[in-house]
Amino acid sequence: MPPFLLIAAAAAGAVFGAKALKREWRRVNRELDRNEAASLVAERSERPTLRRDPATGEWRPQ
Repeated sequence: MPPFLLIAAAAAGAVFGAKALKREWRRVNRELDRNEAASLVAERSERPTLRRDPATGEWRPQ
């Protein structure tokens, strides 16, 4: 097999591999971001919110 064809096949394989790696990397990052956002929402719901008491003007947990 001529060296040119080997080099062309290797380059095509490298491009395909890089695209597949990039696609998988983005998929994993989307999943991680989704899980992180869900955990932040759950964490916020566990903490009480503060409201100002109209009589004293102090902030108190709800």
